[in-house]
Amino acid sequence: MRTHHRTRFLASALAALTVVGVLAGCSRAAENTAPAANAGTATEVRLGFFPNVTHAPALIGVKKDFFKQELGSTKLTTQTFNAGPEEVNALLGNSLDIAYIGSGPAINAFTKSKGTIQLISGAVSGGAQLVVKPDIASVDALKGKNIATPQLANTQDVALKKFVAGKNLTGQVKITNLDNSKTLDAFKKGEVDGGWLPEPWSSRLVLDAGAKVLVDEKDLWPGGRFPTTVIIVRSQFLQEHPDTVRAVLKGQLAAIDWAKTNPADAKTVVNGALKELAGSSLSAAVIDRAFSNIELTTDPIPAEFPQLAQDSVTAGVVKSAVALKGFADFGPLNDVLKGQNQPAVNAPELVK
Repeated sequence: MRTHHRTRFLASALAALTVVGVLAGCSRAAENTAPAANAGTATEVRLGFFPNVTHAPALIGVKKDFFKQELGSTKLTTQTFNAGPEEVNALLGNSLDIAYIGSGPAINAFTKSKGTIQLISGAVSGGAQLVVKPDIASVDALKGKNIATPQLANTQDVALKKFVAGKNLTGQVKITNLDNSKTLDAFKKGEVDGGWLPEPWSSRLVLDAGAKVLVDEKDLWPGGRFPTTVIIVRSQFLQEHPDTVRAVLKGQLAAIDWAKTNPADAKTVVNGALKELAGSSLSAAVIDRAFSNIELTTDPIPAEFPQLAQDSVTAGVVKSAVALKGFADFGPLNDVLKGQNQPAVNAPELVK
């Protein structure tokens, strides 16, 4: 009889332990799926950008230590890219936290990540042109020509394909994806007839290789302003380390303010960074022309993003325009702007 009671007791105990284990497992599962909580200042932030004049705020922020001054004990690690799609892959692969990137790939990053990569700030407006051989006298003369863009589905690639589609030239213009430095060499050799390029590469083709401007992208946008370069972040990093994200944005704002106050020095700093990162510096004429074509600004120009999303459809990069609700989180930027007595970014169509 005692044996029977002991067996029944052990069975009950095992059942209770099983229930506890299940509940603990459910609790852990709930913890794993819950939104990331603020974990304080990050020990490291990994920042990506391009060695282009259109990424001047990042180049200046790094070289003049504006980021480091705001980050304090947080280690800043940087990585450079040629174009947006490869940088998006780095974000998706969790090897980057924050990235300067073109507006088109920023939208694609949001889509591919299923909303876990978000827009947090602008950086540069303008600075992209279609430059071609001097004998190409009109848009219609692009038929049969070979035009380069930095990478498949990058910002300039989308812009060119949209433009070609709008002129009913789809399929009649060959589009070749080349690294920017290779485009310059290919143009000099006659292997391409031009390129839709960001600064300083459009200026280099004009001043160093004899190209002419056929289309300045500024002329295609209201008021001549469009978001060439923006900043995106992994949402988990933002949720876990909002103070670190704000520090990066403070560093960028300081870099932009300094550049506007010291334009000649800003060109020198950017040119030095390009020499270090890309292997060669620019002539004074090229750096002057490139800077004249861009505006350094934290304004993401949010009103243009629905059009940019549609442009990716027109360009054949995606089948349908992505819904942009939740695409942006301007909370950290607006905190920084408020601290500088600057107006907030208001974009209800892009935020949750």
